[in-house]
Amino acid sequence: MKTLIFAAGRGERMRPLTDTTPKPLLSVGGKPLIVWHLERLAAAGLNEIVINCAHLADTLCAALGDGRRHGVSITWSREPAGALETAGGIAWAREALGDEPFLVINGDVWCDWNPAHAHRLAHALAERQDLAHLVLVDNPEHHTRGDFCLCDGRIRHAREDAGDAENGTDTLTYAGIGVFSPALCAGVERGQTMKLRPLLDAAIDRQRLSGERHTGRWVDVGTPERLADLDRTLRDATP
Repeated sequence: MKTLIFAAGRGERMRPLTDTTPKPLLSVGGKPLIVWHLERLAAAGLNEIVINCAHLADTLCAALGDGRRHGVSITWSREPAGALETAGGIAWAREALGDEPFLVINGDVWCDWNPAHAHRLAHALAERQDLAHLVLVDNPEHHTRGDFCLCDGRIRHAREDAGDAENGTDTLTYAGIGVFSPALCAGVERGQTMKLRPLLDAAIDRQRLSGERHTGRWVDVGTPERLADLDRTLRDATP
């Protein structure tokens, strides 16, 4: 099973740090964000990695190479300048990802979710003919409205059930982790710039989007302050 790590973004909110360093290479707990992902994936036996890149692509490729040092094999998907957004990035990497369900991870999050679950989720995805399975987390302080609702393993539009906690449909935030069928982005042309959200909303309308709630640690490393907080937390946890 292959994994796509999104690493092409400019990281505007992280400037000036990202003026010279790709956001996935920013260090927390003594190693780059993306290396945390690579090590977790290798430990789970998921060693076929596709990484998309655009901003400071040469720096990112030089730092990680073919991935052998981290126990994985990396295929690079270099996008045009400015990048193609998330759905566009998947379409650009279509040939490298193949025809089977694949794991997707945002390169700018830190999470203790176990990627070994991806194999089981891929099988379930195929059996149900779903288009994607998303990992959701409790809403962080910087995103209190959330993204979706989750009820009995199915994802719904937040506007339908927002705040209906008694029915288990309180809003949750997309963790930037999921297992996707290639069919989700089948209609996106290679080179087209497009975000994932419209495709996920369409999958909800067709009742073909499943999900789960992760209650462990998750951080959207979107600002220098959150980067520094996570770095302190991880260093304090190191024996």
